[in-house]
Amino acid sequence: MSYKHFTPKQRTEIAVLLRAGHKQIDIAKILNKDPSSVSRELQRNGNAKGNYQVSVAKYKTRERRVKANQRFRKIENDSPLEQYIVGRLKKYWSPEQIAGRLKRAFNKTIICHETIYNFVYEKKPELKKYLRSQKGKYRRRCGTKIREKQREEDKKRRIDTRPQIVEERIRLGDWEGDLIFGRERKQAIMTHNDRVSVFLMADKLDTALAENVKEKATNRFKKLPKDKKHTLTYDNDTRLSEYEMIEREGRVTIYFAHPYHAWERGSNENTNGLLRQFFPKKSLFAKITQKDVDEVVKLLNQRPRKKLSYLTPEEVFKKNCTLD
Repeated sequence: MSYKHFTPKQRTEIAVLLRAGHKQIDIAKILNKDPSSVSRELQRNGNAKGNYQVSVAKYKTRERRVKANQRFRKIENDSPLEQYIVGRLKKYWSPEQIAGRLKRAFNKTIICHETIYNFVYEKKPELKKYLRSQKGKYRRRCGTKIREKQREEDKKRRIDTRPQIVEERIRLGDWEGDLIFGRERKQAIMTHNDRVSVFLMADKLDTALAENVKEKATNRFKKLPKDKKHTLTYDNDTRLSEYEMIEREGRVTIYFAHPYHAWERGSNENTNGLLRQFFPKKSLFAKITQKDVDEVVKLLNQRPRKKLSYLTPEEVFKKNCTLD
């Protein structure tokens, strides 16, 4: 019978069979192994109490293999080569330059630059200061999605930087916006409401894509007079990725709430709740038209509100009625 190492799966099976009360000779038959192999496995990889545990067996096996492979390490087992590499590293040679120089001198590959990097990071971390790039073993490419996403996040104005007058709610024209979805999650209603008057504007989106969001929002804010569009605060929905175009064409300064901080746009969340009375979450938005949305918006804008001293949002926003 040819000898083969025990696999992690077989070690797990050994532990299970032992707990079930099977003898070593039975375990050997089940695993198609020689009884002496099973006996040796139990002796070599048992724990201090003589019991066999899978985690301990895997750990001991890994440690033995690491130790056994030490003899194959080129640098640690070649003192002149190690001295040469360390000396050149201290002269700020790169691992690639060292490997290339050795290849040129001996007319064959003596060592790979990756091996030198591994030697530095694993065995001689104090030499990292001589490397040009010291941040980590591997360098992330400039154009990764993580960095691209981070750059986009860094460009956003956060709610903390809004002017104090926005928090005081003493002027018209500071807006909050969001998207609400129906059951199918493909169509949406985009809402914008003024923080002082709670005046609502809403648009049906047949497809909730960034381009459509930009188009609808831009058209809304283009029509507003300059003195009634100062700021606009959104959440962090990816469909608002073209906010810079909304800002530029709609002539309004856009801010973003912090992720998962819905209360920072409390006025809009409350208004969306009123809208949900007519368009519940489980309803199909595919059956809703812009006319349906306009009728509900008109109803809400012409309904007296306690917070407005029982004036309507339309009276406060369009007719500039002052609160008592």
